[in-house]
Amino acid sequence: MADSTIKPHQDEFLGHPKALFILFFTEMWERFSFYGMKALLIFYLTKYHLFSDDSGNLLIGSYAALVYAVPVIGGFIADKYLGFRKAIIFGGIMLVLGHLGMAYEGNAATQSITGEITRDHTALQIFYFSLSLIILGVGFLKANISSLVGELYEIGDKRRDSGFTLFYMGINLGSFLATIICVWLGETYGWSYGFGAAGVGMFFGLLTFISGKRFLMGKGESNNPTFLERTSFGLKNEWLIYLGSILSTLIFWQMVQNHEVVSMALQVAGGISFLYIVYYAIVHLDGKAREQLIALTILIIFTIVFWALFEQAYTSMNLFADRILDRHIFGIEISAGQFLSFNALFIILLAPIFAWLWVKLGKYNPNTAVKFAMALMLVGLGFGALVLGINVSGLGKVAALWLVLAYFLHTCGELSLSPVGLSAVTKLSPAKIVGFMMGVWFLATASSEFIASVLANIASVDTSNGVAADLNVAKQSYLTLFEYLFYTGIAFGVILLALSPVIKKLMHGVDKELNK
Repeated sequence: MADSTIKPHQDEFLGHPKALFILFFTEMWERFSFYGMKALLIFYLTKYHLFSDDSGNLLIGSYAALVYAVPVIGGFIADKYLGFRKAIIFGGIMLVLGHLGMAYEGNAATQSITGEITRDHTALQIFYFSLSLIILGVGFLKANISSLVGELYEIGDKRRDSGFTLFYMGINLGSFLATIICVWLGETYGWSYGFGAAGVGMFFGLLTFISGKRFLMGKGESNNPTFLERTSFGLKNEWLIYLGSILSTLIFWQMVQNHEVVSMALQVAGGISFLYIVYYAIVHLDGKAREQLIALTILIIFTIVFWALFEQAYTSMNLFADRILDRHIFGIEISAGQFLSFNALFIILLAPIFAWLWVKLGKYNPNTAVKFAMALMLVGLGFGALVLGINVSGLGKVAALWLVLAYFLHTCGELSLSPVGLSAVTKLSPAKIVGFMMGVWFLATASSEFIASVLANIASVDTSNGVAADLNVAKQSYLTLFEYLFYTGIAFGVILLALSPVIKKLMHGVDKELNK
């Protein structure tokens, strides 16, 4: 009889668990669907439904804020009840339905000679509900699939960091392909093709994950299976969780249409979180632990500024590329949304270089606060490149090189901040509130998404049938915004740089672990 024992090498591929590559392709397709849809969103709103820049930016801000806030709840439900695997499958199903719902275009809006706009309100409600399904789907999938990657490796396994590196390559590969393919389909053949392609991508991701269950080797299962099997109100608790979650889309459906409600919710949640951190630091901590929590809180506050500037990519920078940019590179015209692919491309190319550089610098490797300060200055300099590009363009369009340079600088900033951010949360948080502080990190990101949309409105341009009427008036609007963002990034970078010695002292050596 053949030995049925599974040997370790049989479960590995290229030195890593085979399950890692299942998660790699699942996340690649999920990010393909997410970024493909997001790249088209501002154009779909302003060109097809004839939203004003203000309305389009705020809608994207509300949507993106909810996308980053809901994973806190999805992660809690997976930890306590469902387990990562079931949560990911449920999230994937919601994402497929949401993206396919967005493929329904309805009728294009029309603008009369007097400026009155007539929209297909049924199509818009289907669109809003589709966004709510995507919000729910990301909430159950995004945080949990990363957590499942961590479960594949035992504590102390030296392959963990390289495993996460491979996984994040999947994220950026999905983003790169999406902003090329979905934008091309959407702008060439119609919005339904672009959004539909995003839905098909997510379907492949879900299929990949379900078919790869055997490679998970039992990882990611529920910690509370007996609770899931018990019945309440005539239904298994597991199905009640799914039903309650689906009903929550009715709330998201309304919230995504009401920017004031989202803004108020973020302010209340942020205020309560900050007060709880202060309370916990004073009442439950002393000495080293208290100072580390203070250091983490300061860093989180500065990340809000960074991401608020960085996330202009999907609103003001995307519209700038469409209206102001000469989009020809080497004689080939690139769609406005396809410029977003430069961020993912630069991450793929530069991430190994940055990883090598930090190690090579040895004792000269900048501490975490200095890296965050560099990130803020780099994102500011990216907008400085756009300011320079506008100023040297005369009366014509701005050369594409300046936007590419801006994405290069922004990506360098991202690589200086993002890789150590989540690690800082886990290592600086007191053990009893690590989950809460991870939630605060996501809440900060959600807040920055909303702030980004408000900032983008500085460059709001009057349009007729979705087209900016006067090139030079539009250029001045973007110049005003980009100058403001340039000074903001540089100023906050300098402030954090000045604070970095204090923050380093408050971290009590954790900084050395983060910068290895």
